[in-house]
Amino acid sequence: MTEERRSRSRRAPRRPSPVRVLVVDDDREICDFMETFLQNDGYQVETLSDPERVPDAVRDGRYHVVVLDLMMPGADGIALLERIRKVDDDVAVVIFTGYPSLETALAAFKLEAVDYLRKPFSPDEFRAVLARIMRKKGLLRSPEEALHRAIGQTIRNMRKQRALTLKQMATRTGLSVSLLSQIERAESSASIGSLYKVATSLDVRMRDLFGDF
Repeated sequence: MTEERRSRSRRAPRRPSPVRVLVVDDDREICDFMETFLQNDGYQVETLSDPERVPDAVRDGRYHVVVLDLMMPGADGIALLERIRKVDDDVAVVIFTGYPSLETALAAFKLEAVDYLRKPFSPDEFRAVLARIMRKKGLLRSPEEALHRAIGQTIRNMRKQRALTLKQMATRTGLSVSLLSQIERAESSASIGSLYKVATSLDVRMRDLFGDF
């Protein structure tokens, strides 16, 4: 049995109900960034640039989290949050804005926003917010899933820091591009042998691949 087949047989089961996130921002670049960032972290993501469509989307989308920009053309972010609360009083709403103010922060928290972030924010800052939401709502991944996610994220970060493509990593490790991609996305549990090859190719100790886990 090949390394890739063995790894496939050890894949962690997928979550039956993936965490669904709706990102609302009129800036298409921000929507694209958030979509890529959150999908890489294992979330199911949809984006909207038209604030008028948001209440219906929240009503029908069964989202766990809504990420809402307060300042959009022709839209009052606080009024939009009020409309969201009328159709779903349980969904977690994270506010992010390039124009923070005490007035809008207080209004957002009065409508039970879970956090209020100033743009730009770091991915790690946003991950911490999502982790709090998942703990509060009982949506935490299993320890095994969390470990696969930590390893995959660490490998991806190290590879990009070294400006290496997946194809170059495949050449260095002798593993397939497909398997390396699955490991980075936490869709496959890597064997000890695979992790050793990856660590060697990145010139780090194997335990460094586990990040802060």
